[in-house]
Amino acid sequence: MIQDFTDLIIWQKAIEAGKRIYEITKFFPPDERFGLTSQLRKAGVSISSNIAEGHARQGREFPHFISISKGSLAETESQLLFSAEIGIAKMEDVRDYRSLAREIHKMGASLIEKLEQSHARK
Repeated sequence: MIQDFTDLIIWQKAIEAGKRIYEITKFFPPDERFGLTSQLRKAGVSISSNIAEGHARQGREFPHFISISKGSLAETESQLLFSAEIGIAKMEDVRDYRSLAREIHKMGASLIEKLEQSHARK
């Protein structure tokens, strides 16, 4: 039974994604602290935050917040790929992260569909 957002598996996976972003960026060069490191971390935290906020609002806004969360997830993927291209992220870390991201994307799409179907029936 889902009592709050922490019971949502998608939120739990989003927390895992955010933690991975922090682990990966821990090894970025110091001159990226206010650049890619900061941007990646903000986007990484935004994934779970938007799921939590959407769940708190419920109603028709929840699918919108899941969509925003998926956008932040894509943002982290793009920035990690860029980081690998310029040689500051390990491609192995990026591949592992993208695997988790695909799982979260699928969960988000499924959740949006279920929520929209639920609202259509009301």
